[in-house]
Amino acid sequence: MILVCSILAWGMTLTILWTVFCQIQSGFASVKRLHQVPCHQCQYFTNSHHLKCTVNPHIACSESAINCGDYQPQ
Repeated sequence: MILVCSILAWGMTLTILWTVFCQIQSGFASVKRLHQVPCHQCQYFTNSHHLKCTVNPHIACSESAINCGDYQPQ
């Protein structure tokens, strides 16, 4: 009985550690992708929470803006 409980406890511990590791790895991938958003270097970026971009406000500062056709560097 002790052996079974031990195996179950270690199995649950390893499963939790694996899940945490996968979530951290996914978070790093997401942050890396968001750092590719060029909005802050664009001349149309207003830095206002009311209107972030004068040309494409619906995609400003999101992953959709990574390949924005209207991007103009300052």
